[in-house]
This record gives sequence, C-alpha cells and structure tokens, in this order.
Amino acid sequence: MCPTTKQKHRTSVADHVGKCSRSDESTTSTADWISESIHSGSLRHVDLTTGTNGWASPPGDLFSLRTKNYLTKKQKGPAGDYLLTPCGTDWLRSSTKLDNVLARPDNRVANALRKAQAQGKSMKSFIFAVNLQIPGKDQHSAVFYFATEDPISSSSLLYRFINGDDSFRNQRFKIVNRIVKGPWIVEKTVGNYSACLLGKALTCNYHRGPNYLEIDVDIASSGIAKAILRLALRYVTSVTIDMGFVVEAQAEDELPEKLMGAVRVCQMEMSSVTVVDAPHGPAVARGLSFAKVNHHKSGGVDDKLNHPKPKPNPKPSQFIDLFFSFFNFLLGPSYDILC
Repeated sequence: MCPTTKQKHRTSVADHVGKCSRSDESTTSTADWISESIHSGSLRHVDLTTGTNGWASPPGDLFSLRTKNYLTKKQKGPAGDYLLTPCGTDWLRSSTKLDNVLARPDNRVANALRKAQAQGKSMKSFIFAVNLQIPGKDQHSAVFYFATEDPISSSSLLYRFINGDDSFRNQRFKIVNRIVKGPWIVEKTVGNYSACLLGKALTCNYHRGPNYLEIDVDIASSGIAKAILRLALRYVTSVTIDMGFVVEAQAEDELPEKLMGAVRVCQMEMSSVTVVDAPHGPAVARGLSFAKVNHHKSGGVDDKLNHPKPKPNPKPSQFIDLFFSFFNFLLGPSYDILC
C-alpha cells in the first residue's frame, strides 16, 4: 500500500463541493440541477467530519496520485481539485441487478439535468456515474454521480476514456482509497492508501449515453469477491472510507493524474436503502420512483457490453485490497495494485 500523510481539513462539505465545480457561477441553472441531485439521493448528504449514514466530498489533496515525473522518479503527490462535481449517491436494493441506471426514465440525476435542458439550460452538461453492483439474496447498488457543466476537452485523457473502447477503459479505470474511521483492525491502517484497476479485477460494463458515461462494476463476476464481500458487509456500519475514481496515466503526456471525483461514505446503515422493485412494475421508496427500462446499447456502444466475456479470478490478495477499499475492512496483507 502507498503511504500518505494524515492531514486536518476544515473545509465544509458544501464549500468543497462548490470549489470542485467547474460551472459558471453566473448561471443559476447549473447550481439548481446539481444542487437538486446532491440533496435528493437515497443516501443523504452529510457533514464531512461529523456526518454518519451518508456521503460527503473529501478534499482531493487527501489522495496521492502520480505526479508529472512519476515515470522517472515514481513520485506521487496530492491530487488537488476534482475534474467533475459530485452530484450525490444512491443506495439501492432490488430483486434483480440494476444496470445502466442513468437510462432509467425515473433516475433522479438524469431527470434533474433533463428538466434544466428542457428550459434551454445546461445544454453541454455531462454526467459520470459509477454503479457498484453488490450481489446477494437481494441485489444492491451503490451509485456515485459526478458531473460537469463545461465541454470536456478533446485532448484530455478523460475525453479519451469517455469515448474509448472497453479494452482501453479496463486498462485505465482505477479506484483509490483512504481509511478514515473504523474498528481496531482497520484503525491500525489509518493513513494508508490503496489502489486497484477495477477493469482488471472485476467485470465492468460501460454504458455510453448522449450525455453520460456509467460504469457498472459487477462484483458477482468473481466467486472470491462474493465470499470476501459477505465478511466485509458485517463491518460497513462502523467504518468511514474515502473512494476516488481516476483514469490511470500511463504515459508522460498524460501526467499528472487527476481525480475524476471522490466520495466519502460515512458509516452507512444497510437499512437506509431505497427499494426498487423488479422490472415487472414501478416502485416508490422514500419518494423516489423507478420504472421498467429495457437496457440496450446506446450511443454506438458495442453489443459486447451486454455479453461480456467472463474474467478469470485474479489473485485473492487483489480482492483483499478491493473490498478493504469498498468497506474499510482489512482481510489480509496489503497489496498495491498498479497504483
């Protein structure tokens, strides 16, 4: 695992969300639809330092990413501001796996943007979402949303990732993590840091819409992952974790690395979930409704996304780090995976 320095930050969640935004402050519609998304999720927006059973936005400098001279000196440094603005988190449960949630007609984040665009506002906005699909008797999804009001530069690594093929994305999609709070087995690693290329560890399905990219991370794609997850979920209510999402830089002209976005999950209660019925009919939970959606390729995405090739199980040590990252539970020796 890569060491990082423990720091104190006094910036409030609201201040940090505003700081990370790349929106034009003179345009109120930007704040309107993003603010609506931030505060309407099934997992509530809470204070960065004192909040529980919710999510917050950790300062980017808490994460250590590859610097400009990483390829020659292997140096890492504070990540700085996000490329995208955090737009909320959903914690969902269904009898069937939830795929391509941004394509659902009642997805609250997509609807907030559509409402703004119907008024001729936020026409260049783009949404990025990560959907962690958690298997079990009931299917759960932890969905993290990020957005930008500005066009993404065609010369940027982020643009290449959004518009690239699955092979490129699998080689680059990385999660970076920090332990914030937890039981003694986790507390002893506070200040440590881990990273994992999710596309190499698990099956990732990429859904490219006209104004969004969603990554569905299928944790059920590995038997080892599911076994570790059953243990990790026992500790989810007593831990707080920071998760950042990165397009890994592998060439000098791609450095330094930048966070696409990050989220702090604060001592989440499993019971805070929003229930989504099976596709046979709509459901309403906590004021949110979800209707049936036929998932299909869109925006030129190849049909192979719907029928991904099975992945061989990576080393158990990789999943130890992966689910340590997701649920703040240390199951074995740390193993730094291409961080």
